[in-house]
Amino acid sequence: MKCPVCGKGELAKVDDILSEVGGFAFVERGHRCPVRGEEFIDQADSDRTVKVARRLGLWGEPMKLHRKLSPSGRGVVLRIPEDLRKSMNLKGSETISLAKVGKKRILLEVQSP
Repeated sequence: MKCPVCGKGELAKVDDILSEVGGFAFVERGHRCPVRGEEFIDQADSDRTVKVARRLGLWGEPMKLHRKLSPSGRGVVLRIPEDLRKSMNLKGSETISLAKVGKKRILLEVQSP
């Protein structure tokens, strides 16, 4: 099958297409054009990636907020904006877990009651 972008290259089947969603890398199968390097992900793999990203909370509600930390005693405070609080149904009395993921990433998870 010819590349629909350039019309020159014959698409090659590959299983090493990297997709990034919300800081997570997904490896998918599909086709690649040897002329321009265009990649086309197979529908089944694309559907699987979306399904996993939804379960991880990365798909459907794209939101990346930038906030400053405030000093407080011997630590720092992070305030959660009202719109995010409402969308997650947070009351303000929940217990959370913090995990360091790499050098500059923190995973914040609300614990079930």
